[in-house]
Amino acid sequence: MSDPVSAAASRARGFGHWAARPTAATVPLMRSRVRSALDGWQIAGEIADVLLLAVSELVANVVLHAAEAGRLRVGISLRGGWLQLEVADGASSLPRLPHPRGEVDPDAEGGRGLLIVQLMAAESGGRLSFSADEFGKSVRVRIPAA
Repeated sequence: MSDPVSAAASRARGFGHWAARPTAATVPLMRSRVRSALDGWQIAGEIADVLLLAVSELVANVVLHAAEAGRLRVGISLRGGWLQLEVADGASSLPRLPHPRGEVDPDAEGGRGLLIVQLMAAESGGRLSFSADEFGKSVRVRIPAA
C-alpha cells in the first residue's frame, strides 16, 4: 500500500496505483482509495459513481474468481480528458461477458457485475476492455472525465 505522501504526489500527477492481497476487505479499501483520487481531481459525482461502481465490481470479481493468484493491482489515471481504471490480477483467464439478454439467471445472486460495468461505461461514452499476458490479466474501464 502507498504512504500518504506518495499517494498525494501521484494524485497531483494524474494517477494512483495500489496493490493488495485479494480479500473481501480489499473491496471497500480500493473503493475508498479511488474515491480519494477522484475527489482530489474534482471529478463530478455522476462520473465518479461509474468508476466507484466499477472498482467495487471488478475488485470483487478478483476476490471471487482469482484470489488464488495472490495479487491484485488497482490503478486509476486522468489523462487527455479521459479517466481510466485498471484492475489486474495474476490469473490469465479472461472474464466472460454475458450477453445483455438471456445468459444471466434472473434469480442468481451474482453474474451481472461485469455486464453492469460495461453498460454504464458505454452509457458514459466509454468502454470496458480486457487483456491478458504471461503475468495475468487486466480489466480496464475508460470514460470521459467530463
